[in-house]
Order: sequence, then structure tokens, then C-alpha cells
Amino acid sequence: MEKKKKSTNGTHSLTDTDSKAKGRVDRVDPYGFERSENFDYESYEELMSEYLVVLTRRAIKWSKLLKGKSKVQKSVKLKRYVRKGIPNEHRGLIWMAVSGAQDQLEKNPGHYQSLLAAQHDPKLVETIKTDLNRTFPDNIQFRRTSNPSQQKALYNVLLAYGHHNPSVGYCQGMNFIAGYLLIITKDEEKSFWLMDALLGRILPDYYSPAMLGLKMDQEVLGELVKMKIPRVWQVMVDQNVMWTLVVSRWFICLYIDILPVETVLRIWDCLFYEGSKILFRVALTLIHHNQALIEQARSLPDVCQSFKQITHGPFVDECHTFMQNIFTEPGSLSTATLTKLRATCRARIIAEES
Repeated sequence: MEKKKKSTNGTHSLTDTDSKAKGRVDRVDPYGFERSENFDYESYEELMSEYLVVLTRRAIKWSKLLKGKSKVQKSVKLKRYVRKGIPNEHRGLIWMAVSGAQDQLEKNPGHYQSLLAAQHDPKLVETIKTDLNRTFPDNIQFRRTSNPSQQKALYNVLLAYGHHNPSVGYCQGMNFIAGYLLIITKDEEKSFWLMDALLGRILPDYYSPAMLGLKMDQEVLGELVKMKIPRVWQVMVDQNVMWTLVVSRWFICLYIDILPVETVLRIWDCLFYEGSKILFRVALTLIHHNQALIEQARSLPDVCQSFKQITHGPFVDECHTFMQNIFTEPGSLSTATLTKLRATCRARIIAEES
């Protein structure tokens, strides 16, 4: 929920003493990410003071719902609760339950450890090691010098997954997903099974060598924009901008490093429960809400700049309101519509690539 903008006079509006105190206390956010030098503490504190009230209220409701249980069943009530946000202390448990990862963990005892104990493919090892230092350089938990460092856990999760799913192996983007999972679960095996749920069931073919699922969903987003926000679709056509140019990172990183941490976690709450439809809801909301800005674009660089701009600012910082918007602003988005569009786009991509 960071705002990376300067205050109007280019400096923090806190006193020098306060600034120094903040530097000591809040230089790093609760997830280990370092804040930029021009971090706007005043706006952030204002935002958090409101959001903490929401979080406290939700935490009480969740505690009543769970009553200390470690098992939870999908239900209309649970879905409603998930959409309103899962408190951090319950996030790992709920993600594991609603994604099916917990079931897989229980059905396959010792599987994760056996993957780590097996002989490793040297090429896979080398590729993963190359990316370790590139994973969240602005997060203190992922530095080799940190104590404790999450780098070894990250390496283990990625290596185990590469052997568990050899058709995917390892590709860029997976390191950030595994990293986020480790930040929340603080558990290698759970992170591994959540990766399995995401990459194997929720987002199939996103990370396969051909990335067919990823290409298909970007095309599907284009079709949805054509149906729901035709003037923006026209801008893309007029300026000859491919959707992949502006939204591929949204999909491949599941909004990591695109939107603020708190907002991404709220999106993931729903992604684990409701599936990939959520990625479209977020994209359509960002585009629809900023339609006027995108329509001003007069060139390809203008379009790219506007798509960067729409992922920053108060609209995405206020994660609770933003999440309410994703279920109203884009209008209806049925599974049947998505299935039909995916089939059409998939066939088109295969025909173009053959």
C-alpha cells in the first residue's frame, strides 16, 4: 500500500526529527520491502489508519468463523469473507485450503523432501541460481547476507517444483511468485504446494515453454476490452499496440511489482479461491477506471506510459475500495464467456504459430 510519490514541495511533510524516527522505524514495510527515499509517510499513515480499522473488524469475524480450526470448507460465506480480505495470520491456512494445496500436501506425504533429496538437473540448478539475486533486490529477506535469508528456501521451492513439473521446469517470473508465497507462509513445503496449485491448476500453460495460456489470456483481455471498453480498444488498434506489450507483466507476475503489496495480496486471496477470472477483473478495472487517460494517447509510447501510470496512485493504494471495485466496475464476467473466448483465442494463436 505504498505511495511512491513526493509531497507537493518535494520533501516529506514530517518534521526532521519525525523523518529520522520514521527512517528507523518504517524504512522497511511489514513484508521486508525497503521503502523508496521519497516515500510519502503522511499519506501512507492516513491510509493505514483507515485500513487498520477494516483489518481489525475483519480479524474478529475471521476468528469467529474459524474458531481455531485448521480445516475450512468452501461456502458462499467463506467466498464473501475472502473477497473482503484474509487477515495475514490466517492467509496461509486459507490459501492452502481453498486452492486444494492442503489436500495435495496430505495426499503426498514426503513428496517435497524426496524431490529435494533426488538427483538434480544441473541446467535447472544453474538457471535457478542465476535468478536468486535478482529476486526482490529491495527486500531484506531475500539477500544472501540476511540472517535469516530466504534465498535457500526460495532455491529449494523452485528446484523441487522444476523436478515435480518437468514440462515447466523453471522460467522467469516463477521466482517472484515463490518469493511472495514464502513471505506469507514462511514454509517451504506449503509454498511448493501453493505453486503447484497456481501453475498446475489455476493458471495452466502460463509458464510452459510455449506460454500458450499466458498468450491466450492476454488476447482474451483484448476481446473483453473490445466488448466492455470499446474506445480503449480503438486506441490500441489506432496506435497498433499489441496487448502483450502493456499487460504481459500484469499476468506473468500476477501483479507483483505492478501494484502495492497489500493490494496484490488481496488479489491473490481471491485468485486462490475463484481462479484466473480475478486477473481479468483487476485488468478491466484498471483500464475502465482510467479510460479517459488512455484515450488521450497519441502514440505507442503514450499508450505504454498511460498503462504504467494507471498502476500507481490512490486508486490502487486503497486496496479495500479497489477490491470492491473489481467486482462491480467491469460488470458481469461469466465463466462461460471466458471459456468461449479462450477457445477462440487459443485456436487463433495456434493457427498463427503453426
